[in-house]
Amino acid sequence: MNFAKVVGVVLIAAGAIGLVMGSFSYTKESEAVKLGPLELSVKQEETVNVPVWAGIGAIAVGVVLLIMGGRKG
Repeated sequence: MNFAKVVGVVLIAAGAIGLVMGSFSYTKESEAVKLGPLELSVKQEETVNVPVWAGIGAIAVGVVLLIMGGRKG
């Protein structure tokens, strides 16, 4: 498998996961107050929505890379 086909498979997988999941969340930690030896930090959960067009576009580009990746100029 060459590099283009590997990238194609990864894009197809990422696009499918994006369509199925719809969004993902992560925890962001920030330092709120620091007074001498005391530190207060805040953890916030952030959610990122994955647009449907991005998932479909990733799948489409992945399919094109899989098809065109095997051809030689």
